[in-house]
Amino acid sequence: MRSVIQRVDQAAVSVDGTTVGHIDQGLCLFIGITHDDTEEDIKYIVDKTLNMRVFPEKSGVSGFDQSVQEVNGGLLLISQFTLYASTRKGRRPSFIDAAHKDVAQSLFEKTVQAFRCSGLHTETGVFGASMQVKIDNAGPFTILLDSSDRNRPRRR
Repeated sequence: MRSVIQRVDQAAVSVDGTTVGHIDQGLCLFIGITHDDTEEDIKYIVDKTLNMRVFPEKSGVSGFDQSVQEVNGGLLLISQFTLYASTRKGRRPSFIDAAHKDVAQSLFEKTVQAFRCSGLHTETGVFGASMQVKIDNAGPFTILLDSSDRNRPRRR
């Protein structure tokens, strides 16, 4: 499972001109799911996201001192199979590494539920829909999480 996380002052997602999700300060996550993702991948992404210190202290001084939970931020979750695009060969991306729609939708819904259990305001886009996403990226600040990293040894 991959997640592109952007710290935002606000973000919104709309489908066919209608806003279906909006948050103020918080994190906007684009989530991609691959074939062998499990509930362990969900747990890793959710735990890392909720506990990463990516917000400055209330004083506004730059730094990374507080998590999204500590600032009571919102979460906007958007499914994005293109995070598993392969551009290794040719000029057209291949999405063979992205999970099949039915599998991905089930895991995405479980991921949304896991984030909602945090008690933070959580909004989503519409799975499989063509969406327009408006992001006021604070920083800019963007991080890529990949659940396969949990199996890699730590650097010394």
